[in-house]
Amino acid sequence: MTEGRCLCGAVRVRVDKLADTISACHCGMCRRWSGSMMMVIEGRGVTVEGPVKTYASSAFAERAWCDVCGSSLWIRDLPDGAYELMPGLFENAGGGRLSREVYADCAPEGYALAGDHHRVTAAEYEAAHQHVAAGETA
Repeated sequence: MTEGRCLCGAVRVRVDKLADTISACHCGMCRRWSGSMMMVIEGRGVTVEGPVKTYASSAFAERAWCDVCGSSLWIRDLPDGAYELMPGLFENAGGGRLSREVYADCAPEGYALAGDHHRVTAAEYEAAHQHVAAGETA
């Protein structure tokens, strides 16, 4: 089990299984919500305690934050309930490493993530994820 918390500690997250990979997303929706690119790490067996607020940001996902300090907590896939948690909740990002960058062709010109990881364009991502309508994440 891995435990994490928001900035103020009011929200505690416990995860039975935390992935060892991190994904970054440059879509417009993620940039607006996070203030930059959004990075996530998948978690299974998630238990949450504390004051959480959620927002259905699309037909397929909700985003959550701490109602006290505003820390971003997760984006959750509504069809299957899968959690993509913010790596910053966990010490050392839960030990995860960057493995994938989606909407890589939509990254602002000043961003460049170094390293050898998979880069997925908007067209490639939307073709592989039919529930995401083209332009819905703008």
